[in-house]
Amino acid sequence: MKLSPNTAPDSAAQQGSYQWILTLELPGRVAATQCGTWNPVPGSTRHDVFVAIRQYVTSSFPDLERATVAFFALEPNQL
Repeated sequence: MKLSPNTAPDSAAQQGSYQWILTLELPGRVAATQCGTWNPVPGSTRHDVFVAIRQYVTSSFPDLERATVAFFALEPNQL
């Protein structure tokens, strides 16, 4: 199952059903926080989504592949 995050949409109707934030850190060296929205594939678990988002972020920041997860949030994207 391949998952991919949505990119910055123009309107709420184009946003994913979940909003995520992930901070990865190599203590004393570097940290990166990324966020976005997501539409999980039916049947996905929270862990499936976490792994896919982490892979997405580390594809942009390869130095963080071995980083510690300092923060992860996945919440419904509606108020």
